[in-house]
Amino acid sequence: MLSLPLTLFLFLVSAGAAAKNIIVSNDDGWATAQIRQAVSTLADAGHSVVLSAPALNQSGKGSSTKTPATMSKPCEFDSCPTGSPAQGYNETTPHLNYVNGYPVDAARYGIQTLAPQFFNGSAPDLVVSGPNVGFNIGLEVFFSGTVGAACEGARSGIPAVAFSGTSGAQVSYTTLESDPTAASSHAAQIYASLTSTFVAALTSSPGALLPADTVVNVNYASIDKCASADAYKFVFSRLFWNPLATDAKACGKDHLPSEGSVIGKGCYASVSVIDAGSKVDANATIQAVVFGRLQTLPLACLD
Repeated sequence: MLSLPLTLFLFLVSAGAAAKNIIVSNDDGWATAQIRQAVSTLADAGHSVVLSAPALNQSGKGSSTKTPATMSKPCEFDSCPTGSPAQGYNETTPHLNYVNGYPVDAARYGIQTLAPQFFNGSAPDLVVSGPNVGFNIGLEVFFSGTVGAACEGARSGIPAVAFSGTSGAQVSYTTLESDPTAASSHAAQIYASLTSTFVAALTSSPGALLPADTVVNVNYASIDKCASADAYKFVFSRLFWNPLATDAKACGKDHLPSEGSVIGKGCYASVSVIDAGSKVDANATIQAVVFGRLQTLPLACLD
């Protein structure tokens, strides 16, 4: 297993990773601290990043969809006024975009409309959904808009990963500067760093980033006893504990731990491979492909 400090690992992996065109979405809304920190951190890592997220908090909408409409009230945290168009952007930073719809609608707009505009006519290389405020494990994936947005990416033929974190709060991105030492800001910073680490590992070698119709669901444990991103290790897992299922081999076993058992045991991030259509655990063959691609992550086995 790797034992390098996470910051050194990220530097070494990033040095060999090609910059990617990334659409970022979520279900918490386009103006939350966690999503804006993720956009900034991924851009600082050299990627071309475009945000396409709901204008309002749309948590729990799963894979629901609706026709985006003119804003009948302000965007979250008054980040756009009543009467704003159904799709809009930050006037000084056009790569920050909102959609007055559900997470699936925002991801679709990013893939179909924004990506060609910002990526010279090309499709995105990757959809990053989140990090969500609060974890999405087990049955919660069926209702999670964060997972729903990632599944929309995969169903559109774009590799996609859903990220969620146990800590954090529904606060405006402005608190990242006005209160940088707050717990919500600290969580945003740690989870964004971990997300960038994961993306660096995923994109560090040539070939397809993920198998078709596959989403990776990543959940970060609480920051309460984890002072920095360097404290975290990634653990391969599955949505639901199933002693009868045969999984891809990890840590010498062919039965992966459940997500809940991973994030409840310390400074860990669970990494589960799911089918984008059914939102259940992928089979061992698909798991093995993904696990093999991510072997440069700082990995750990549960005790």
